Amino acid sequence: MGAGATWQRISRPLILVGNPLTLIGCVGLLLGGSGLIDAEMFAIGISSGVRVIATVAIVGCLLSAIGYGAVDYFEE
Repeated sequence: MGAGATWQRISRPLILVGNPLTLIGCVGLLLGGSGLIDAEMFAIGISSGVRVIATVAIVGCLLSAIGYGAVDYFEE
């Protein structure tokens, strides 16, 4: 089993976790920005709620990018 097969096994869970996190984060930002939800209820410590919601979206984007990048890089 080569490095390509290992990355293909790793990339699928990264994509499956990253895409929903990105969607949840973006929807949360839209709802918080429009005032439909109070973003401050997601505040943790000294981080504002908007920052926490944005962090979810950014983590999702990064996980998806790693997953899709690995598939693309090791594609034969």
